[in-house]
Amino acid sequence: MKDFVHKDSIVRRIWGRGDCILLIFAGGAAEFALNKAVDWLYFTGRLPADPLGRLFSTVTYAQRIVFADQDRAMAAIDQISAIHRGVEQHRGQPIPPEAYLDVLFMLIDYSIRAFELLERPMTIEERAEVFSVFFQVGSRMGLRDLPADYPAYAAMRKQYMEKDLVAGHFSFDLYRQYRKHLGFLRYQSLLQIQGMLVPARVRGLLRLPSVPWIVPAILLYKGLHRLRLDRLVKDIILPHAYKARIYRLDRAG
Repeated sequence: MKDFVHKDSIVRRIWGRGDCILLIFAGGAAEFALNKAVDWLYFTGRLPADPLGRLFSTVTYAQRIVFADQDRAMAAIDQISAIHRGVEQHRGQPIPPEAYLDVLFMLIDYSIRAFELLERPMTIEERAEVFSVFFQVGSRMGLRDLPADYPAYAAMRKQYMEKDLVAGHFSFDLYRQYRKHLGFLRYQSLLQIQGMLVPARVRGLLRLPSVPWIVPAILLYKGLHRLRLDRLVKDIILPHAYKARIYRLDRAG
């Protein structure tokens, strides 16, 4: 059976590394809070009740798709679409089409940003490959107005960030929930990592640190990862309730 993403793809390298996924999670956690459609994530009550679990489920769904064969990937994407249709029916109105695009664009952008923070700058060909994989996801979901290629995506991403991001009541409430569920020290670390990772507009709207003190710690972590000692750091900083699930994110590809 044909793989949805070929085995030597940069996308498998990104989504097969747990710490890359955690950075994607961190970036998404920031931008989710600013999206104009964040009220949809509050509608079921699951996001404020368990923000870590809710965002964690998003990235783990994406990982399942990346490592699936073609048929199973299509089935997983169809399941995501069905879940959203159920929420729409329950609320009695459709999720704005741009909200779907925003999330898809986030997964592309933070996949690239996470890899570059932990590894190296990506080539334009690698960036295009990341775009191509998530373009297939969006196509299967029936999303309209998808950009045709990576340069078109990059231009549209800028437009969407200017138009669809706003700091409002839900933004601040969601960050209160992050602090509640993470505790003070992990929450402060999250803010520092987000300050390094997110685009300038997101950083400005959330007033995240522009010169994070955590930069030396990231450099140290990268060295420990090369020595295969990074799990020692994870054991210290990860929330106990999520450790087992996070460790399972590491995959050989």
